[in-house]
Amino acid sequence: MKKIYLAGGCFWGVEGYFDLIDGVTATRVGYANGQSEVTSYELVDATDHAETVAVTYDPERVSLLEILAHYFRIIDPFSINRQGNDIGRQYRTGIYYEDEADRAIAEAIMQKVSQEHGGRPLAVELEPLRHFIDAEEYHQDYLKKNPNGYCHIDLGLAKVPLA
Repeated sequence: MKKIYLAGGCFWGVEGYFDLIDGVTATRVGYANGQSEVTSYELVDATDHAETVAVTYDPERVSLLEILAHYFRIIDPFSINRQGNDIGRQYRTGIYYEDEADRAIAEAIMQKVSQEHGGRPLAVELEPLRHFIDAEEYHQDYLKKNPNGYCHIDLGLAKVPLA
């Protein structure tokens, strides 16, 4: 199994989406790459963490390139500190990796997305994972627990084949 950490706005929808992708074996919502080793939902503004989903996947069933293609399908890669109706630094976009080999794959798809938009620079952080702090239990699998809960992502896109 491999893991990649994706910040794409409110983590409820990002988790809900990736839970539907064949080959994703687990997801966990949390806070990544802030200024401290501890934070909480109430402190995330002060600690500058991004709402992030740890995506565990089976590379024999789904590649990192496919995972990232799905990611770029559900975010606005040009929006700074905002996705959907959610505004603030905690909703910034980012790809955080543990395996340095994953950086090259992420760079390639980021370059492709930029080129598809006339070379426009992306507002997506690409950094090694410094730390990931599990979010509170009530945030885990939020949309499964609250099927009518807020979500800025069209979860139905998870079942639409990638182009």
